Amino acid sequence: MTETLAGWTTLRVGGPVRRWVTATDRAELLAAVVECDARGDNILLIGRGSNLVVADGGFDGTVIEIATRGIASVDEGCGGAWVEVEAGESWDDLVKWSIAEQWRGMEALSGIPGSVGATPIQNVGAYGRDVASIIARVTVFDRRSAKTRVFAAGDCGFGYRHSIFKSEPDRFVVLAVAFQMRRGDLSEPVAYAELADALNIAVGECVESERVREAVLGLRRRKGMVLDPDDHDTWSVGSFFVNPVVPADRVPVGAPAWPQPEGLVKTSAAWLVENAGFPRGFALHGSAAAVSTKHSLALTNRGGATAAQIMELARTIHTEVESRFGIDLVIEPRLIGFDSI
Repeated sequence: MTETLAGWTTLRVGGPVRRWVTATDRAELLAAVVECDARGDNILLIGRGSNLVVADGGFDGTVIEIATRGIASVDEGCGGAWVEVEAGESWDDLVKWSIAEQWRGMEALSGIPGSVGATPIQNVGAYGRDVASIIARVTVFDRRSAKTRVFAAGDCGFGYRHSIFKSEPDRFVVLAVAFQMRRGDLSEPVAYAELADALNIAVGECVESERVREAVLGLRRRKGMVLDPDDHDTWSVGSFFVNPVVPADRVPVGAPAWPQPEGLVKTSAAWLVENAGFPRGFALHGSAAAVSTKHSLALTNRGGATAAQIMELARTIHTEVESRFGIDLVIEPRLIGFDSI
C-alpha cells in the first residue's frame, strides 16, 4: 500500500495517511464507517481519486477505499430497463456495458474517470447530458442518523454540478446508485453542438450509441480528459472550475452565453481563464503545476508538482478572473487539507 495519497489521485499530489481500509463489499464499507465514527476518527472516502486535491501534509485519519462491486439489472419491458450499481464500480466500465446491453442514456458521459458512487454527488455531466437525467434513486448511509436511506431522484437536490450529497460532504456515504434508461441501439438525442459536429449530424438527432461514445472519447482525448499515464495533460482532476451561472448583464462582452432558467446565463470558465491572462501551458515562475496545453480548465501536474503549487496556481487564476470580470469562479474538485480556494 502506498504511503501517500499521491499514488491514488489522478492529479498525483497528496501527502501521507495515518490509516487505510479497503472495503470490498457494502457490509465492509458500512462497518468501516461506523467503526470510525464510533471512535471519532476523521474519514476520507476515496474511489478512483479523480476529483480530489489533497494537501501535501496528507490526511490525519482513516482513508476508506470504496472497492465495492456489483450490478443488478432488471428489464422492465415497454422499452425500459433498470439497473442498480454498487458505488465502487468503474463509471466508464458501466457506460461501455450499458451500450453493449443497448441501454440509452450514458453514451455522452463516456470517458469520465471515477466511480459510480461519485457521479450523483457532483451530478456529473458532459456534452449536454448529466447523470441526474438517468438516476432513479441513490442508496446512502446517513452518518448523522447512522441509518441507511434511499433518495428518489427528485429528493437528491440535483442542480448544475450539485446535489444534496455535495452540500453535506461529510454526512452521506453513497452505497449504490440505481439508473433507469430506455432500450435501443440508438443514442438519446445529441444535445451538444460540438458533439453533433463531430458526428456530422444536427443537434437533436440520434445515432448509434457506440458512435456517440467513440466521438466523445475522441473529443475528450484532444482536451486531455481521458486518463493516460504518459500524458501530463491528463494528470489533473479534469475541469478545475465550474462554468459560472450569472445574471445576463454580468457576462463579459465576447464571452459565450447559454440561457438558463430564471433569467440566468451560463458562461464559459475556460474563456474567463484564458482572457484573464492564463493561456494553455501557463505556469507560475517555472512551477511543475501548469494550465493544460490542451484545455484551459484543467490544472495539471507536469511531473513533481506539489499540492501547494496546484493551489497557488488556482488562487492566482481565481483572483485575476474576479479582478477583471467580477466573477467568482467556483472550484469543481473537493479540497482535502485546504480551507478554501
